[in-house]
Amino acid sequence: MNAWSRRQCLGVLGAAVLLPAAHGQTPAYQRSPWPRSEATPKLETLDLQGQPVRLADFKGRAVLLNFWASWCEPCRAEMPTLQGLPPLLGEDRLAVIALNFKEPVQRAQRFVSQTGLTLPVWIDPLGEHARAWGVRVFPTTVLIDRQGRARERVRGEVDWSSNEALAWVERLIAL
Repeated sequence: MNAWSRRQCLGVLGAAVLLPAAHGQTPAYQRSPWPRSEATPKLETLDLQGQPVRLADFKGRAVLLNFWASWCEPCRAEMPTLQGLPPLLGEDRLAVIALNFKEPVQRAQRFVSQTGLTLPVWIDPLGEHARAWGVRVFPTTVLIDRQGRARERVRGEVDWSSNEALAWVERLIAL
């Protein structure tokens, strides 16, 4: 990846740059509570097949809403561990939605095909959803409780199969 792509990936819109951590160092992510002053944005868009989709349809399950792009190396690196969560923790209890940021549908479809990604992939062709959700760093994952309320935001690459990340998700499911 060239320097410009890396900067876009990790520091879009002037946010702090998060670089991958070396073994034993501080993680390459920033976890923070969802601001209490901010309502959870509505999300209605299209999936890769052009079908309308709504976040509200996932009420009753915890949701990890992951903002990503195929040009973002940390996004690609964390995708397999995100994909493993619903089968591990129960697809009736947890959904992971991959919201693609400003890429042509064909590019996102090619990524899905080449990687065997089975998560639901939604599109954000103009970046309006990323703006509404305060996304400035890629990847960003918003943890949403079973009532549809955003609870936390994680900016940067996470190993979602780690004990620490699994504990965040299990607490979210329990809310």
